[in-house]
Amino acid sequence: MADETTLIKFFGGSPFIRILDALIDNIGGDYSKKEIQNLAGVSKGALFQHWPKLEELGLVKSTRSFGNTRLFTLNRESPVVKELLRLEARMVEETAPKKAVAVAGRRL
Repeated sequence: MADETTLIKFFGGSPFIRILDALIDNIGGDYSKKEIQNLAGVSKGALFQHWPKLEELGLVKSTRSFGNTRLFTLNRESPVVKELLRLEARMVEETAPKKAVAVAGRRL
């Protein structure tokens, strides 16, 4: 898949990773569960199956609510999230030069 993110390339496209990846890619925003489902490209059932784990691990936090709708964001204060962000940055570093070399090699 051409539009795979680094996180998905390294860890696969399971629904849990896709949800986490969507939150990382949209860091700083707050979203309803429906919006997160759409951003991640997962089914409603998959989101609700994995959501308790995201909350239990402290990876998401509620930012505000209106009516019956609660909005959530990636919990950047979480030590686990901080490490995931560092890991993703490191994975990008490790793969970026290889891409540049591969592209340069094709041009020869």
